[in-house]
Amino acid sequence: MVVRHWREEPCTVLHVVGDLDVAGAPRLRAELEQALAAADPLNVVVDLTEVPFCDSVGLGVLVATLNHIQDLHGRMILVLAPGMIRHLLTITNLDRHFETSPSLTEARAALENAA
Repeated sequence: MVVRHWREEPCTVLHVVGDLDVAGAPRLRAELEQALAAADPLNVVVDLTEVPFCDSVGLGVLVATLNHIQDLHGRMILVLAPGMIRHLLTITNLDRHFETSPSLTEARAALENAA
């Protein structure tokens, strides 16, 4: 798994490539912690369009991060392509909790419009 993060107004963007599973989840968790520590305001976009698979450990990282960000009155948007992760969120009813977007551009626009 490869995770990069950068600041791109009005948010911090994390781009994830590879499987979000028991092996990759610790890498994502570490990058998220580093990105959240520097994020001001706490608007985070996680681009998962190049993540073909997510298991329960990876899903747990996303849920824990969402809860943490919401506790701090921030906002997190997942950028999702059609496929496995979108389906996983639907069957677990987590699609009701996560804000999603089909593209990074639309996610950034949603955050800009809310500011």
